[in-house]
Amino acid sequence: MENANEILFRCSSLGYLMTEPKSKSELISETTKTHLVDKFVSAKYGRETDISNRYTRKGLQVEEDSITLFSRVKKEFFKKNELTLSNGFISGTPDLFTGSIITEAETIIDIKSSWDIFTFFRATQDKLNKMYYWQLQGYMALTGAKSSKLSYCLVNTPEPLIFDEKNKLKWKMGVINPETDELFQQACDAIDKALIYDDIPLEERCVEIHIERNDEDIERLYKRIKDCRTYMNEVLFKTAQ
Repeated sequence: MENANEILFRCSSLGYLMTEPKSKSELISETTKTHLVDKFVSAKYGRETDISNRYTRKGLQVEEDSITLFSRVKKEFFKKNELTLSNGFISGTPDLFTGSIITEAETIIDIKSSWDIFTFFRATQDKLNKMYYWQLQGYMALTGAKSSKLSYCLVNTPEPLIFDEKNKLKWKMGVINPETDELFQQACDAIDKALIYDDIPLEERCVEIHIERNDEDIERLYKRIKDCRTYMNEVLFKTAQ
């Protein structure tokens, strides 16, 4: 790709674009510029940044578990949407929706799988994460939906990730024989307790936050994307020529 005119921005990254610059004389912030550099590298050279960590790994591995939890709590069957949508500015794959088809959705539902019980309850009590706000505005723009739900879900951590946590602890504690080290075994029991939630009622492991469609913000988003494309063309692509 030789310019930014046709670059689509993923809904999950729109919050980076909408970070306001510190100076009123600037159109885009330093945070936005950093993200645009990554988009430029991906578009021109076909490389992707590696943002994998234990939180994203769990989110990917337990996605179906979280959807099942949400369905059981709502007493309604939900199936993950696999259709990616785009409109010339943005692209995205909403998790779930209500309505007959995704392109005529009534409500968009985005599932967030928390790492542990502490991050789960912190997220439900904190102010709405701006990244998630813009992600859902993007999904509503793509589908025409008038409302959306951000659903935080708390499900058991997969065994391989629990094993990784115990293995890291083993090296940190300098354990030679894990089977006979009583302190290490107690610490492993504590890890299991922290990352497995079968004893907690399902209804307490799923919390929804409602977000209504904001057409003014969606228009602001489109204008910002135009400014971002201009910056990429005039600075990033021009420098690479």
